[in-house]
Amino acid sequence: QVQLVESGGGLVQPGGSLRLSCAASGSIFSRSLIAWYRQALGKEREFVAQVSRGGTTDYADSVKGRFTISRDNAKNTVYLQMNSLKAEDTAVYYCNIKYRPYEYWGQGTQVTVSS
Repeated sequence: QVQLVESGGGLVQPGGSLRLSCAASGSIFSRSLIAWYRQALGKEREFVAQVSRGGTTDYADSVKGRFTISRDNAKNTVYLQMNSLKAEDTAVYYCNIKYRPYEYWGQGTQVTVSS
């Protein structure tokens, strides 16, 4: 069983930055595909970014150039650096780990971008 704990969310003004962290328990982290998703109020959960075992990254078009995902396998932690935040980035952000056939989700952390 893997447990994921996100942190780093909060209230930030438009144009500001936040860094989210997701710490994982267990031994599969370094062998897993790690991703961030988000869900805004009244909307479906959507993909934000992912990083493969080898470090290859991929981003949703809406966050390219503003968000950076990274992983530290020694700490079993994945990060999401979010810059130039916009009101439309407001959502609950979820960490996700895929290690076939298993998939795990964190509990989410709220990010609110507002002046």
